[in-house]
Amino acid sequence: MVEKLEKIISQSQNIVFFGGAGVSTESGIPDFRSESGLYHAQQQYGYSPEQMLSRSFYEQNPKMFFKYYKENLIHLDAEPNDAHRTLARLEEEGKLKAVVTQNIDGLHQKAGSRKVYELHGSVLRNYCQKCGKFYDAEYIMDESHCRDGIPYCDCGGAVKPDVVLYEEMLDEACIEGAVSAISKADTLIIGGTSLVVYPAAGLINYFGGKHLVLINKSQTPYDGKADLVIYDSIGKVMKTE
Repeated sequence: MVEKLEKIISQSQNIVFFGGAGVSTESGIPDFRSESGLYHAQQQYGYSPEQMLSRSFYEQNPKMFFKYYKENLIHLDAEPNDAHRTLARLEEEGKLKAVVTQNIDGLHQKAGSRKVYELHGSVLRNYCQKCGKFYDAEYIMDESHCRDGIPYCDCGGAVKPDVVLYEEMLDEACIEGAVSAISKADTLIIGGTSLVVYPAAGLINYFGGKHLVLINKSQTPYDGKADLVIYDSIGKVMKTE
């Protein structure tokens, strides 16, 4: 781990980590918002990811929605990387109090993190829009539960992923929990996000603690406010022997 970062962590008692797509790409999960992701979507499906992952598209064209969603957003074989593992260990040691993530893959929990605020939901949870019954990702991937690729509940209702689509509001309780954790933190480590996806990126304005650390491969609008900025991959930076 980078020496300066290690020093900040050793001085901190209440760390919160705020992460984006860059944390997941190192586990082999492509970023659908990246240039290649946008190009691939347009070429293969004829729509942008933002169009296909919107509430109105889900309602009007569920067949295409699920085709794109299943082929691009569900990665059940993905494994946590060094960043996920280090964060889980810091939580176990009592230093890290929460992970706030924009990712929907559940890898923080897979690595052992317990306090995770999933701002955009999770692909691992799905629910029937009629009776409210919950289903896992394997269920919706199993074509025997689907008609035209659209998953259905035992009661006959359509099953929707518990992810926040474009045009949908973020979960209020999740936002409140994340804001509370960030506002109490003495150190906020932000990793793998360019901080341009709102309203999630706006949450970091609630931080008033001592150390702000930014780890990202490219610049962000908040670099000037940070005590430590590291332009590198998050897994490499967070790796501990």
